[in-house]
Amino acid sequence: MREAFLLLIAVIVVVFYGIIPIVGIMITRYKWMQFRKRFNFLRHCKLLDYRQYRKLENNGEVFRFTGGIESITDGRILWVKGEDMTIPVSLEKIKCFLLPIEENDETEAPLQIHWNQVSALPEGAKVFIGGLVKIQKNSLNFCTTKEEPLMIIFYNCPDDDLPVSLISRARSRNDYWNNLTPISLVTGALALIFIASSFLGRPAFHLIVIIAIIAVFIPILPAVPPGFLFTILGRRIAWNVRKQKAKLELMRFGLLPGNKPGNTPSAAENYGRPNPRYAIKTYIAEFFSWLILLSGVLLNMIFILIILFQFEIISF
Repeated sequence: MREAFLLLIAVIVVVFYGIIPIVGIMITRYKWMQFRKRFNFLRHCKLLDYRQYRKLENNGEVFRFTGGIESITDGRILWVKGEDMTIPVSLEKIKCFLLPIEENDETEAPLQIHWNQVSALPEGAKVFIGGLVKIQKNSLNFCTTKEEPLMIIFYNCPDDDLPVSLISRARSRNDYWNNLTPISLVTGALALIFIASSFLGRPAFHLIVIIAIIAVFIPILPAVPPGFLFTILGRRIAWNVRKQKAKLELMRFGLLPGNKPGNTPSAAENYGRPNPRYAIKTYIAEFFSWLILLSGVLLNMIFILIILFQFEIISF
């Protein structure tokens, strides 16, 4: 009987503290990857100007447009002034992103902001717009569709720096803490607390109660010594991996020189050709960063069990 409940506790820990957050990691990474690929596609599209506007047909075409905020009308129509024309863009139901550029901070990910928050941005703030452009009722319109989602990015860095800055930073700073993680951790903790409370006052299940209570606090074990040292090391490696993965993607997108064996990194023909060994080393380092973090958690659990055995709180 005890073995069955110990197995149940293990399953709860693995599912709610491991599998579900990992699914969240995959979803988050996929969304950011699609965001980066979409921006990389749009930055290569034709720049919309008055000459291109005169050629537009009703069936539409994908363009990019850059300029500064001129005004916002009705709280949702953004007017953006470019070099030779000003265009309106409806912000309603459109995902907008703000790329914060803080001094000495090159890691902050783009912030998704609601369309009604755009009015807080100052006049003249830079805007990148990319998407399908159509002429509807004799008026130019940026349209969003499932196949061609409209992208609006507010930024304050030099235009030439935007591609590198955005693609480098458009990724999660902490993969484990995603939209699914809080819900999963709370659900798992409540399930463990329920198991522990169900067997309080029953000496035969004393071990089940202790193990369930310890399992509740597994998510905070990485922040507790002595395993905390592993957490620091693992996070440091993960941080370097994040930067290396960004560098690899910049190479693939042709924004940084590649590193193909037998050629100089600055050679023009190496753009978009990262060294395969460099990529393999990056993903091996990522694996070891997670292994080190898990080792810290395991070390703390063993440390807690040893203490409990020493004080004869639990015994087999």
